[in-house]
Amino acid sequence: MMKLMPVDRMWQGGGVMTNKILVHKSFINIHGNDYPIMVYSCPNGRHSAETALGANDIIINDAGSLEEVLVKHKKLLPLAVYAHGIRQRSKGVKR
Repeated sequence: MMKLMPVDRMWQGGGVMTNKILVHKSFINIHGNDYPIMVYSCPNGRHSAETALGANDIIINDAGSLEEVLVKHKKLLPLAVYAHGIRQRSKGVKR
């Protein structure tokens, strides 16, 4: 079973946990559903964008700036939502 981490923590390569700071929150509407986008600034200067699709399904992208990670995340999120829906349907889960 996956252990959920507090939102102000993240795993970094090698299993080291570091602090991160929420710097942006917005929503994107995909096929009539709103999904939250949380962007964090990491101690190494990079930014990560995260969207939870379910309790154990989180989409994470990273980039060098807030603007860059938002563009990347918004471009890839519709595909991730679609793939998540296919996976849920194959398990017999209805939305």
